[in-house]
Amino acid sequence: MRRRKIPILAALAAVAVGVLLVARLWLAEPPKAATTAGAMTSALAVGAGSASPVPPSSASLPSDLNELVAYVRARFGKNIANSYVQIQMLEKLMRYFQAKNPTGWQADLLAAMRVAFPERYAEIAANLQHRIDYEAWMKSNNERLRGLGERERREALREARRRLFGEGAADEIWASEQKSQAIADALAAVDARPDATVGDRLGQYRESLQETYQENTDTFLQNHRQEALDRFLTLQSVQRELSSLALADRAAALRDVRKGLGLDDAALARWDTLDHERDHSWDVGLKYMAERAALARQYSGEVLEAHLQELRARYFGAEAATIANEEASGFFRFDRPRTYGLN
Repeated sequence: MRRRKIPILAALAAVAVGVLLVARLWLAEPPKAATTAGAMTSALAVGAGSASPVPPSSASLPSDLNELVAYVRARFGKNIANSYVQIQMLEKLMRYFQAKNPTGWQADLLAAMRVAFPERYAEIAANLQHRIDYEAWMKSNNERLRGLGERERREALREARRRLFGEGAADEIWASEQKSQAIADALAAVDARPDATVGDRLGQYRESLQETYQENTDTFLQNHRQEALDRFLTLQSVQRELSSLALADRAAALRDVRKGLGLDDAALARWDTLDHERDHSWDVGLKYMAERAALARQYSGEVLEAHLQELRARYFGAEAATIANEEASGFFRFDRPRTYGLN
């Protein structure tokens, strides 16, 4: 009996790394050319944002100019000196003014900026033009960028950003992406160590986080702790060692990883419980799959299904109907790879 396997691990890795983390980012993979400035490079405002960014909505912006000025001052004024914040603001306002006046939106936007931030007007106007120029460059270089290797593409983007925005502003706008890429590179180096233990790899990973985020490392981990954990645990080298350990040793290794990335005692206790539940579930599931395979070799058709129904009830009780529905759709939850610490 043939079964259609669903690549759950690949889906999990795509979500975790996202970035994810970690992670090829939208601006490192040039999209197809869009028809408007607002639809093309909204990821520019979020730096290392999602792989498929959605242009910021302008529906909540006030229509009255005075109210709009008050809004942008309240929303962006505190950090308006930051180039990233300026681009984030411009992304939102471009969509708003393009919807109101498709042919004259740029003049309208600049008029509003002159009122809202007169002391920063020249700087904001320059960044708006840089952003438009960057969009044009992305469109004209789309195919060339797609033909480059990852490292060459990354360097071409970095050079273009610095040339158009200036080195300091470009590094500020894409700071999050650069940090994420630094961690991705560090994880690749961690994974490549031939004889390191999980503890050795964790120590190197912690050093890389500290080097990248410096005094903001704890803040980064507070905001992205699960992502940081997942990116480490999905390393092939880490999974190889975890899979080779006895149950108690693996539980201790997972606890050390989580503690090393800052989880408190209460969180560690919850993870211990969840790991134990997962281990039990996988033990039951693998036994079920072995018996299922034996039945499939012996029976077929309605006779097989009757035996499977009895088998599922014996192994899964009230959850038997859910397992049956999953299998009918082609998903066999215990036929996917086990990723210790994640499933």
